[in-house]
Amino acid sequence: MTAAPSPLSETALDELADAIATGATVAGLGESTRFAHETFGVRDELFRRLVRRHGFRALALQDDASVGAMLDTYVTGGAGTAASALESAWRPWRTAEMAAALDWIRAFNQDHPDDPIRILGVKPAQARPADYDAVLEHVRRAAPHRLAELASHLEPIRTAHEIDEHVQRARGLHPGRPFAEHARDALAIVGHLPGDAVLPRMRLIVDFHERSVAGRDDYAGDAQTWAETIIDHQRRTSHRVAYWDGIAHTSASPTTLGLAPQRGPQPTVGGVLRRHYGEGYVSVAIGFHHGDLGVATVPEPAPDWLDSRLGAADRPVHWLDLRAGEPRRRWDGPAKVRVISGVYDPSRDAAEHLAIASLPEAFDVLVHLRRVSPVRRLPA
Repeated sequence: MTAAPSPLSETALDELADAIATGATVAGLGESTRFAHETFGVRDELFRRLVRRHGFRALALQDDASVGAMLDTYVTGGAGTAASALESAWRPWRTAEMAAALDWIRAFNQDHPDDPIRILGVKPAQARPADYDAVLEHVRRAAPHRLAELASHLEPIRTAHEIDEHVQRARGLHPGRPFAEHARDALAIVGHLPGDAVLPRMRLIVDFHERSVAGRDDYAGDAQTWAETIIDHQRRTSHRVAYWDGIAHTSASPTTLGLAPQRGPQPTVGGVLRRHYGEGYVSVAIGFHHGDLGVATVPEPAPDWLDSRLGAADRPVHWLDLRAGEPRRRWDGPAKVRVISGVYDPSRDAAEHLAIASLPEAFDVLVHLRRVSPVRRLPA
């Protein structure tokens, strides 16, 4: 249950958490990558302080509602282990660091049964591997002569629950045909068979692939829907909420991905939260200069990036509150900020960033780490 070690001192973490919590109803704790042990460690330590010192009692994650419910069940005393609770979670959450965070929340809840921390997934419920199994079993019983054809559509696309379809394309693993097309063909088969008990599951599979990054050809996600999930929970419970996601989602203003500049500025979850809560939404960006992420070694950033400017101080870690007058004036203006996603390729590092029109409008607080190392993946 010990948090991943943070390069910030205990005093600095306390001061930073105090600064984030000032006036915050929702705190967006965003990382520039989900692969770094140190960025996760800073976020986890800040969350623990927001809980202990400032009464935050909800953790919102980029995952679907059913996964959020499973994690919530575990931290509120359910059976199993943190690792088993994470088995159906989005792959970036399946780490030893995340398991330790869940165990800390569970221990806190055991000590505070009347004032627990709750977990929620911000996305609508999605298809799970069990849905594919149920559809295949139905066809095995109802129309065994169609089973091989159905499996030819479902087996390739269920791999997206382990490695996202757009990541498969980037890594050269994709079988070729868009997964949403396979899913729609599978639905056509199931829809013409007797019995409709599994049709809702099959439609959920189609929806999963049509609404994926590859299916939508869009990295932005559904900002309005995800934000409304947080807003609704906060309204019903009055909990102060920490929202964990990538900085492309937690930014309080639109972002343009360097990998897709033609799409222009895209709406963000943090932008919706800023419009709803005003200064009550605090946006934190936790980034880094360079390091080994396991999946790739990330070089020093381009000279015109924010990460390069922050790294000029040549300190292991430091943070800035851009809401204050002098720092806001000094750092105001457009910025490019490093982002490392599942499709990262060091050969095109210059494009692996997001662009924002005004740094202080996007992020209230910056945390910058000089060097990072990989997260520890849980066994498959």
